[in-house]
Amino acid sequence: MLHEFKKFALRGNVVDLAVGVIIGAAFGAIVTSLVSDIIMPLIGAVTGGLDFSNYFLPLSHKVTADTLIEAKKQGAVLAYGSFLTVTLNFIIIAFVLFLAIRAIGRFMAKEAEKTPPLTKQEVLLTEIRDLLSKHGA
Repeated sequence: MLHEFKKFALRGNVVDLAVGVIIGAAFGAIVTSLVSDIIMPLIGAVTGGLDFSNYFLPLSHKVTADTLIEAKKQGAVLAYGSFLTVTLNFIIIAFVLFLAIRAIGRFMAKEAEKTPPLTKQEVLLTEIRDLLSKHGA
């Protein structure tokens, strides 16, 4: 069973997926910082100093605080400013991934055009190689 797990864990797809998840998490942190540290303050400056992170609606009469952190301590709040920030994070990540996938697709199409088709001899040699490897030679 350990041998099967090792074979599974070291397959290319699993390793590629792990690398993708790690890079995705790092990329998510970068985008979160971009939105919360750069974009949202700029939007706040343009709109007259609005701070979206502190926008909330109290859901209880006990909530009297002016900041979201203090309001959450007092009771239930609807933190729509945080939701707007997270939504903006998602839109930026989705757009950048769209651009990356589109660029990769175009690159792959160009590479496919560059490779000439196999000659009859190359096709025959490829078939022979595949048959030999299939039969364990």
